[in-house]
Amino acid sequence: MSASPWCLLPPFLSKPLFPLLPPTALGFGVVKLPQLCVPSLRLPFAMPPRYNDAVNQAAVASVVTSEDERYGKKQVISLTPQLYDYVLANVREPKVLRELREETSVMPGCQMLVSPEQAQLLTMLVQIMGAKNCIEIGVYTGYSSLAIALALPNSGYLVACERDLKRLEMAKKYYNRACVSHKVEIRHGLAYDTLVHLIERGKSCSFDFAFVDADKIKYGEYYELLLQLVRPGGLIIFDNVLWHGKVSDPQVNDQKTISLRNFNKRILEDMRVSISMVPIGDGMTICRKRETDQSL
Repeated sequence: MSASPWCLLPPFLSKPLFPLLPPTALGFGVVKLPQLCVPSLRLPFAMPPRYNDAVNQAAVASVVTSEDERYGKKQVISLTPQLYDYVLANVREPKVLRELREETSVMPGCQMLVSPEQAQLLTMLVQIMGAKNCIEIGVYTGYSSLAIALALPNSGYLVACERDLKRLEMAKKYYNRACVSHKVEIRHGLAYDTLVHLIERGKSCSFDFAFVDADKIKYGEYYELLLQLVRPGGLIIFDNVLWHGKVSDPQVNDQKTISLRNFNKRILEDMRVSISMVPIGDGMTICRKRETDQSL
């Protein structure tokens, strides 16, 4: 069998850069040898335009297109490491948040931390809404809750639910460092119990904003309770709804993935909320509680 000419090219002219172009289209001549077809480079002063176009395309971020042609082959950005570094370089991250992120980065489970651009989005949403009363389920070391607390007015408060006491101690350290501890009501224990207790205390429809980044299997339970606690027009945001891409892979059927698939389908069909699934971080779905049930 003849060898592919691509395997004889230098690495920077490898096949991924030119998957659809034959060698002759790029200005290569072809020398035929026994049992082999070898491209030989012609070296003009300027490479052919199609070569330059391909290099330019490789230099920018890759894009993806839906396989469903009904979407008109719309291209959307797919973050490369280089472009993601650029995004991070354009995040306004307060010094205290950066210090918390860096301390957390060496801890086991540090990947559970929301990304800086996610925290910035949460902050922006709290500010846009003029939110005063918030809930977070799943504090971890406090990065997202600290971002929310910093965005709240001095009279605002955040109910922060976390069952891991050791992680809460680290979060409290940074609440104090940032001078926002008076805004944060820490609830150590199961979030489900805390939410039920708030409802029993007459707190229904009293919260403006909720963020959930906890046990994925319990998202459905949290959702129903938060719909009671959040006011009409308020937001409920769920993290990890894309679950590292597993939700779209029919070959992956572990319990958490199935739960998230079912949850995503459930809120898509729930007319009590308006929704937007945002491909930021590991995927976030923003739910806005409607004043009344209605069709999209």
